[in-house]
Amino acid sequence: MSQLLREFYDTLLHSLRNLMPIVVVVAVFQFLVLQQVPDGLLSMIVGLAIVVLGVALFLQGLEMGIFPIGKSLADEFAAKGSVAWLMTFGFFIGFSAVIAEPALIAVAEQAEQISEGRVNPLILRLLVATSVGAVISVGVLRIILGLPLHWMMIGGYLTVVTVTFFAPEEIVGLAYDSGGVTTNIVTVPLIAALGLGLAASIRGRNPLIDGFGLVALAVMVPMITVQLYGMFVFAVDDVAAATGNGQALAIEEQVSAATPDSASGLLTDLAKMVRDVLPIIAVILVFQFVVIRKRMPHLPMVVFGFTLVIIGLYAFVVGLKLGLFPIGQRMAEQLMARDQLLWIYLFAFAIGFATTMAEPALIAVGDKAEQAAKGRIRSNAIRLVVALGVAVGITIGVHRIIAGDSIHAYIISGYAVVILLTFLAPRYIIALAYDLGGVTTSEVTVPLITALGIGLASNIEGRNVMIDGFGLIAFASIFPIVSVMLYAILADLLAARQTRQRGEAP
Repeated sequence: MSQLLREFYDTLLHSLRNLMPIVVVVAVFQFLVLQQVPDGLLSMIVGLAIVVLGVALFLQGLEMGIFPIGKSLADEFAAKGSVAWLMTFGFFIGFSAVIAEPALIAVAEQAEQISEGRVNPLILRLLVATSVGAVISVGVLRIILGLPLHWMMIGGYLTVVTVTFFAPEEIVGLAYDSGGVTTNIVTVPLIAALGLGLAASIRGRNPLIDGFGLVALAVMVPMITVQLYGMFVFAVDDVAAATGNGQALAIEEQVSAATPDSASGLLTDLAKMVRDVLPIIAVILVFQFVVIRKRMPHLPMVVFGFTLVIIGLYAFVVGLKLGLFPIGQRMAEQLMARDQLLWIYLFAFAIGFATTMAEPALIAVGDKAEQAAKGRIRSNAIRLVVALGVAVGITIGVHRIIAGDSIHAYIISGYAVVILLTFLAPRYIIALAYDLGGVTTSEVTVPLITALGIGLASNIEGRNVMIDGFGLIAFASIFPIVSVMLYAILADLLAARQTRQRGEAP
């Protein structure tokens, strides 16, 4: 028990350090740029404290519950030698994790309202969940057969770019955002644990090269299916005539409704969170007791771990709503009212960097990558590189909205760079780089980035929220892939140079 408490204390300090970039960004912009004391300062401080506690509980629960059960199931299926059962398990884990994803539900509902009923939210969610389940199943088969991921990703993103070229502009941003929201704070560690556990269980597989990649596939395929769906529901010449202001008002009402303002609201949020995790738990229980037909190892510890995950995630979200979301929204509005583009760009860069550094899923995956790489990769360095990629991506995405440029050119160009770097980057980093692009779009970044994009599109004359408001999540996914691959290329070049210098030294 004392060992567990010491581990939790260390995790708590780790969480506090991770949240400091957000605190610094908010403080600098609020007091030095806007020169105002924010309303509800005490609530913000309390919210930040709750976020720190929530992240610590969440990470502790991952280590006690989700990571062990993911590895245990992978070991059992690998021991059974049943490829069909492994693929079936992969499908149901992917489907169950996504179909009840709150961020996907919110995006689907917003899309229905903004598209004036053209986009059916249930069909959209079923398409995304089915495509994620199918591609996780294929990803499991890739690990079993030892197939290289880079060819799958190159072929997949060439398809994404081709479909984007023909897709109506009303659906492009939504499609990329739908891909981004499939990877949340619970499913990313579980899917990563499945891949890493499977790679560790099969002789000849490398956890770093073969174990990662499932998250990347879960992000990529929905982009294709949603754009294909959009080709059916949008005629090329039938552009929605609704104005941005009316659309933005509806979204703002939804955002306000999402913020709990009473004890009953808080309990409702907790009930929804339990509901969202239940499909995943049901799949695990069915496969553990019906298919494998064995008792779950260390069951009390696993149950306690899942409980900590739910409580930690709940505290984390409540803390965000109390502390960060209100101040973030007000600051964005105040910066836009100043009509100084430089500060908007700086805020976009800073908030992108800060939220990514505090992203719990990124912290968890970064730690697992460091373990799998056996010292070749440092978790803190990877998080820094990913955060810089997100910051640059969001800044470029904000510039697109302000300039009124088409998203097609930006997205196609971005993934063209990704495909080129995939050929140049060392093999050991590719799967991890693509996974990290999906990890960045989780509970911390998605709400703030979405609110920023919609807020800009609704306050700039001539912008359409359906076309311009969505899509920032896509930029937050593309550029971390670029930054991580560039980091690995430069690291290898420096290592080779140092080796040559040592060889030439007398």
